Amino acid sequence: MTIQALFWDNDGVLVDTEPLYFQATAETLREVGIDLTEFFFRRLCLTEGRSSFDLAAEQGFSPETVTAMIARRNSRYTELLRSGGLIMDGVEETLAALSGRLTMGIVTSSRRVHFEAAHQGTGRLLSHFAFTLTREDYGRSKPDPEPYRLALSRVGLPPEACLAIEDSPRGLESAVAAGLRCIVVPNALTRGSDFTVAWRVLSNCREILGEIAAVNG
Repeated sequence: MTIQALFWDNDGVLVDTEPLYFQATAETLREVGIDLTEFFFRRLCLTEGRSSFDLAAEQGFSPETVTAMIARRNSRYTELLRSGGLIMDGVEETLAALSGRLTMGIVTSSRRVHFEAAHQGTGRLLSHFAFTLTREDYGRSKPDPEPYRLALSRVGLPPEACLAIEDSPRGLESAVAAGLRCIVVPNALTRGSDFTVAWRVLSNCREILGEIAAVNG
């Protein structure tokens, strides 16, 4: 079946936000004596879909203290996102080439406030998309399939007619569980992860055009 719709992850796929998220989280945990390494960040957040603040809970910090720490991290993350210059390499030309040919939507685990902060400086990038689903739009986040099932309901197409673009194991798991073919474009934080079940693993999003052309002719 030809590809009629594309569902794009946001963080690490469209915009280079994941290093900033790691930075904000590591800074906040460091305030209470917890050293968050990139290894544990990749394992907890990008692979298992857990919160890095589970480390604080495991060390005996109260739920109220953990909640306050997350709020400080979110504030710092928003501040970092507003620095601009976040668009991933190859994204602008790829979206421009696909715009009007396929229905495209964004399916992200980001909260709306962070999504909007990340895109303050991305110009007309969002004009290529028919819809955006952020964390507030669904009950269970990736790696649960609910976000992509909701995206499928938005376009009214079967999974076989759609394609997901992801960068992390938890995003890949979510897409595959929803019945989607998934292209993975790893970034610096996710490179080397297990993407065995991906439909394709590409080095740059520019290569997506060729993969779609090979299916659609």
